[in-house]
Amino acid sequence: MAAELVEIHDWKPAWADEFRARGAALRRALGQRALRIDHIGSTAVTGLAAKPIVDIQVSVVDFEPIQALVSEMREASYAWREDNPERTKRYFRELPGERRCHVHVRLAGHWHEQWALLFRDYLRVHPAASAAYAALKRSLAARYRDDRHAYTDAKGDFFWATIRNADVWAGETDWRPGPSDA
Repeated sequence: MAAELVEIHDWKPAWADEFRARGAALRRALGQRALRIDHIGSTAVTGLAAKPIVDIQVSVVDFEPIQALVSEMREASYAWREDNPERTKRYFRELPGERRCHVHVRLAGHWHEQWALLFRDYLRVHPAASAAYAALKRSLAARYRDDRHAYTDAKGDFFWATIRNADVWAGETDWRPGPSDA
């Protein structure tokens, strides 16, 4: 199997449209189980270059019963990636043949849920940070074109420096997540 290449694209308004359609389908399938459905990641930041993969975060009270969640997500055309090592979320991907999409189901109020929203919101209102992130991603994509894991790992220092700045900004502005995106 060939390595999946890391490709960074200029931001596209179609990513927001894709999120809206996917978010609506998730809302129909999950109903009130989904306390929030949010567009996260780089495709959620207007103007930010990104891999052309929409990331969605679904916030729930509990992962259990997991089979009910898996069934509801399957109804919305997503398959559970049970082998995902990050236990702070339940990770879902598109069904075979569908356009690539990542859905991160996290516990509402959990640090990891808030982290994704704060990081996104900080980049949305800090164009210099967003531009620095885009430049870093383009550089790393050229360096690690054939190694998606190395590409992701190499962004770690930027993530942590940015979240420290975002934490200060959140305290100064009394940041809170806005309403759910879907």
